[in-house]
Amino acid sequence: MNTKNTTLLVVIIGALLLGLLVLLDSVYVVSETDQVIITQFGEPMGGAITTAGLHFKTPFIQKTHFFDKRWLQWDGDPNQIPTKDKKYIWIDTYCRWRISDPLVFFQRVRDERGAHSRLDDIVDGETRNTIANFDLIEIIRSSNRDFELTEDAALLDFSEVVGKIVTGREKLSKIILENAAKITQEFGVELKDVQVKRVNYVDEVQRKVFDRMIAERKRIASKYRSEGDGKSAEISGQKERELKRIVSEAYRKAQEIKGKADAEATKIYAQAYNLDPEFYQFLKTLETYRAALEKDTWLILSTDSEFFKYLKSAGR
Repeated sequence: MNTKNTTLLVVIIGALLLGLLVLLDSVYVVSETDQVIITQFGEPMGGAITTAGLHFKTPFIQKTHFFDKRWLQWDGDPNQIPTKDKKYIWIDTYCRWRISDPLVFFQRVRDERGAHSRLDDIVDGETRNTIANFDLIEIIRSSNRDFELTEDAALLDFSEVVGKIVTGREKLSKIILENAAKITQEFGVELKDVQVKRVNYVDEVQRKVFDRMIAERKRIASKYRSEGDGKSAEISGQKERELKRIVSEAYRKAQEIKGKADAEATKIYAQAYNLDPEFYQFLKTLETYRAALEKDTWLILSTDSEFFKYLKSAGR
């Protein structure tokens, strides 16, 4: 291959590569979840492109900037805020937001990192302003429902528990959302929801809160223990009464059976005596000898004694 043909081949390959680069840089794809802003030398060219599919732009001169259409999450850092009644608490908030106007969003904050920075200032600022205008009980609770003086009450002084809720935590979140949404519209962001994720006391007050919670739990435990002891005593008393009743009833039945047996024995003895009184007397006398006389027993009896009668007969 001569030099002329080689040069021609290099030119053709170079032209193909350049054409491929131009084609690749002039085509871009927009997905269903994206919206695009085209800029030329840093300046936006027209509005946002939101239609999904294949699109074209001027290669090398124009650039694409992709933005998410979906709802996004912002999670702020906890902030120490004083309430209207001078209680210092930590407030942790989060919100849902989306890019409603990509062109304004690009012009004002450029990207999501810039948006998060602005949301830090706006949402935290409106949260601080709102919390500072209400008492602590309004932030802790959302309604005037009754509750035991346990976890909820431990976050409050007991004198505050009886207070009535006028606004409540849920409405406070809506106030923060409404005030912050008015500002975020200026840089193409729509706020959907703002919520207080966590409320807590500062460290020096938190220890007192925990001590109050522990004391309250001990009080409830003592109450349950006392009720349990009372129930135990009641059950023990019932058991003793039932045991005495059973023993008494058993003794009564035993005495009835014994009485019937003695009566039956007496009846049998009487029948036997009537059949042969002399023999019956003889048996009873022998039983008396067996019970009264032991080995080496001495008796002094008169000769006409009934007790001596059968001994005398035996000696004949």
